[in-house]
Amino acid sequence: MNFPAPFYRWRPHPWHGLEVGPEPPDRVFAYIEMTPFDVIKYEVDKETGYLYVDRPQRTTSLTPALYGFIPRTYCDERVKALSESADRGDGDPLDICVISERPINRAEIFLNAVVVGVIQLLDHGEADDKIIAVLENDHIYGHVRELDDLPDVIVERLAHYFRTYKMVKGQETEIKILSISGAEKAKKIVSSSIEDYNEAFGR
Repeated sequence: MNFPAPFYRWRPHPWHGLEVGPEPPDRVFAYIEMTPFDVIKYEVDKETGYLYVDRPQRTTSLTPALYGFIPRTYCDERVKALSESADRGDGDPLDICVISERPINRAEIFLNAVVVGVIQLLDHGEADDKIIAVLENDHIYGHVRELDDLPDVIVERLAHYFRTYKMVKGQETEIKILSISGAEKAKKIVSSSIEDYNEAFGR
């Protein structure tokens, strides 16, 4: 990370201050906002880079994997073009779910993740894709390079979580899962989100 020395007097912004990863789009960094133990939906504040409380989770369904985003990615026109029926990208960094055999119970960390698939999701007309990855060097899942190599139930739980995680009493959810695809499509989306970021914010 090529920043002037005085920059390190302060904490780097996790979206803009970290690298995208060691070998994108295959191996990326994942900055973790939520763990499977969190009953609160946390998100990084775009202005400050600190976690804030977005909302309490309404149901008993908790994220079945580590959940966060890939630094220096942005969901705009190129990501939208890969999403059927999307009106626009969601204007956020690209979301990522990371499968780990050992419980990781703290957020505000980053880790090496291997991209294996994607859940393409439409949220109020916005492309809000969820990359699926495995923790690099994980003793159970570290060998996985394709979505089909994961147990089906893991992907089912992820899909269920994202169908329900924005439920509001008295309102019909406007979330639609468009497709669940393997590594090839996921890596195209990662690459497109990097290009969208570079255009919006510079390299």
